[in-house]
Amino acid sequence: MNPGEALPSAQEDGTTVLGASDVARALTRIAHEIVERAKGTDDVVLLGIPTRGVTLARRLATRLAQIDPTFDAAARTGELDVTMYRDDLHRQPTRSVGVTRLPDVGIEGRTVVLVDDVLYSGRTIRAALDALGDLGRPRAVRLACLVDRGHRELPIRPDFVGKNLPTATSERVRVRLAEVDDGDDAVVIAGRADDQGATR
Repeated sequence: MNPGEALPSAQEDGTTVLGASDVARALTRIAHEIVERAKGTDDVVLLGIPTRGVTLARRLATRLAQIDPTFDAAARTGELDVTMYRDDLHRQPTRSVGVTRLPDVGIEGRTVVLVDDVLYSGRTIRAALDALGDLGRPRAVRLACLVDRGHRELPIRPDFVGKNLPTATSERVRVRLAEVDDGDDAVVIAGRADDQGATR
């Protein structure tokens, strides 16, 4: 555990492994890594994957603008709905289609950073890549996620990670963000053997 990192705390519905300050630090670090990898922000755009990936993308855009004042956070941020590209629609055919909104500057020839909250099997990101391919031809596509919990089913790996979080497949990881959920930012794991009242 890094100095200053929040100690895991028990909650009614799981164990909090990242608190609000941890989430903030992780996003700041990811923003700096994006700038370093892209050698600036000139061609960088952010596409958030609903729901919480959109919020995270907006926060990252704000941080990129703080690093480079020429970065227009509003014009360089969008959201990418992947519903119709998922390979599990036959199992959940009632999924509602969301909104895709490209950044004002477009994605053609840009470095697109896909942003999601939790990376798990990789199937959501595969769907995002398929959706992106129908919208334009970026120069490069990168992936940023707040939490990588492992258990990949496809050869997909993130370029920028807030926290690598080893989990069991029976566990559930939930990201809470103030803009979307009640209360403070947090990453919570439910289903661990040491959770009070957890289902085993």
